Amino acid sequence: MPTHRTPRSTTTRITTTLVGLVAALVLTACGGADSSGDRPGAANGGTTASSSTHNDADVAFAQQMTAHHQQAVEMAQLAATRASNAQVADLAARIEAAQGPEIQTMTGWLEAWGVDPSTPGTDHGGPGMGDMAGSMSSEDMDRLESLSGSEFDRAFLTLMTSHHQGAVDMATTEQADGTDPDAVALAGQVITDQTAQIGEMQVLLTQV
Repeated sequence: MPTHRTPRSTTTRITTTLVGLVAALVLTACGGADSSGDRPGAANGGTTASSSTHNDADVAFAQQMTAHHQQAVEMAQLAATRASNAQVADLAARIEAAQGPEIQTMTGWLEAWGVDPSTPGTDHGGPGMGDMAGSMSSEDMDRLESLSGSEFDRAFLTLMTSHHQGAVDMATTEQADGTDPDAVALAGQVITDQTAQIGEMQVLLTQV
């Protein structure tokens, strides 16, 4: 019987088609890969700051607001054992709960930017803290720590009101001068939250 052979041109076309199909499959597989790695933290929904969009104002805001928040958290923690007014204690707990995560967020930005998160002289009530708007001096912190009951409540509300006003001023500066969208957005959140708490504390001061 005669042997049927596939023409060479047909064989070449089949081979070319198969190669094209394989290449298309490889490209499709690569295109479907998770692209969340392009932005650290995007996969888990974390707040991130781009390393290419920040400026000196963003760095100053993150460094100083981190130290400012840390002092506010220290003040709030004192209320757990010293406040006599339940509303004051509740406010202090909310301040700590809100500002703790913000500290972590800003510290993460600074590390991503290759900047030391700490600001010299800002431990507790060190000399550097007094240079920040609304910050407590070491004497203020020592006095607050020595008080309890209604005296603590009044001192805490008075000092924290001033502290919050300083934070609002710092955040307003960031909104005007910063360029990183996440840092500017956090500044807006600080303004909203702490302005509302200033109003709350002013009312409480008439009741304690």
